[in-house]
Amino acid sequence: MAEAIESRPPLRIVVLISGSGTNLQALIDAQNSFDVNAKIVLVLSNRKAAYGLIRAADASPPIRTAYLALQPYLKANPGSTRDEYDAEVARIVLRAQPDLVVLAGWMHVFGDGFLNLMNKAPLRAEEVLAGTGDHHEAHLTDLSFPIPVINLHPALPGAFDGAQAIERAWNAYKKGEIQHTGVMVHRV
Repeated sequence: MAEAIESRPPLRIVVLISGSGTNLQALIDAQNSFDVNAKIVLVLSNRKAAYGLIRAADASPPIRTAYLALQPYLKANPGSTRDEYDAEVARIVLRAQPDLVVLAGWMHVFGDGFLNLMNKAPLRAEEVLAGTGDHHEAHLTDLSFPIPVINLHPALPGAFDGAQAIERAWNAYKKGEIQHTGVMVHRV
């Protein structure tokens, strides 16, 4: 059975981050430490100064990074909408040809612009290659749709939304405000 797993190409993972990248680091460590047939092929951030981008660049081997934030995108593309930004993020992700997308501290709620492209094959390669200057087919036929998107959140549903969830949960526990906490992983 191990031979069958090793003979398959590695699972291609794209990780989306917004901050320090502690969840990303755990994924990088797992990729490098365990007998896992998976490879992080892109780390995309919506914050230029996200330390997670440095973690990816410093990984061994280095992981390709990209950056695209909502407000700079809207300024550079007058008349564009948040949904069009989401679609552009999806195109960047699709160009990396992922088998799985992991939202690991991604602090932006996606709309249909992103999810529609993850759930169905684009009608034409141009939908993915738009604006890249790349006129080659993106090997979209190699992708299997829908592409699963999972969200990692270091708290239980409805508890400690947003950034620093672990720190806030720990502080609430120390104050006696909660008796337990947990993590949530769900498909988007």
